[in-house]
Amino acid sequence: MEDRLIAKEIKKLKKEKNAIILAHFYTRTEVRKIADFVGDSLSLCRKAVNSKADVIVFAGVHFMAESASIISPEKSVLLPIPDAGCPMADMVSVEALRKEKEKHPDAAVVCYVNSSAAVKAESDICCTSSNAVNVVNSIENREIIFTPDKNLGAFVSLHTDKKIHLWPGFCHVHENIGEEDIKELKNLHPEAELLAHPECRPEVLSFADHILSTSGIVKEAGKSGATEFIIGTEKEIVRNLKRKYPDKKFYPVSKKAVCYNMKKVSLESVLNSLRNMEYEVQVPEDVRLKAKKALGRMLAVGGT
Repeated sequence: MEDRLIAKEIKKLKKEKNAIILAHFYTRTEVRKIADFVGDSLSLCRKAVNSKADVIVFAGVHFMAESASIISPEKSVLLPIPDAGCPMADMVSVEALRKEKEKHPDAAVVCYVNSSAAVKAESDICCTSSNAVNVVNSIENREIIFTPDKNLGAFVSLHTDKKIHLWPGFCHVHENIGEEDIKELKNLHPEAELLAHPECRPEVLSFADHILSTSGIVKEAGKSGATEFIIGTEKEIVRNLKRKYPDKKFYPVSKKAVCYNMKKVSLESVLNSLRNMEYEVQVPEDVRLKAKKALGRMLAVGGT
């Protein structure tokens, strides 16, 4: 079936089922076009909270759909591709986190939203890349266990006087961005500003003009007086930026910066998800209530 016809059928089913489609920036272009809202983890989480829809179709990965289900249990939350996961989220388990908490009994656990519901339930508060610094500084504890992203945690440690215990996890997309990639592009485009995601390695961030969440990168590209940008995150965002700001030039930092799990979501999978009400993501109630506290504290802190 042609994309145009699939999109038409999706629109019809959305109306029939009072559904909303939330898509992450890193999903395919055709998927983002049929979404009701496109954003990063924090903005999508807020949309899920505020939505009046009965059904949420999450064009993203598993932990995102879980988060929506945690905060909106009365809604049916659907994940079009059930095996669209996040390798970084799999780098921390409940058992390992509990052992780390025993080592540092005075530390609060700050959990990046790129984690399972079970890990969120073991944490004091969640954060996203856009509000991690604010979240850490909002906590009274002087020690923090930051999980699972070591690079985001290292970035946060530069903006707080708290002692940060870093978990050894990472995002493979941003870990694939190297110092040599930056140097090569800087030589080719000396006037270009580097807008980098804090999941990048510290040596990459040292070259950045601005270190921002995905939403922050989009906003900065629009308001900046610069006309050329090197984009230090998943390369899909470059397509978005080129359409949004056609008078400016954008260069992906690396061809290897691809989130293959996000790319699994297709128009056909969204259509099938709505048509068959599949695949519903649910969180056990005891886990959900604990995880909801951590997510709720994060949303109360806010961030941009």
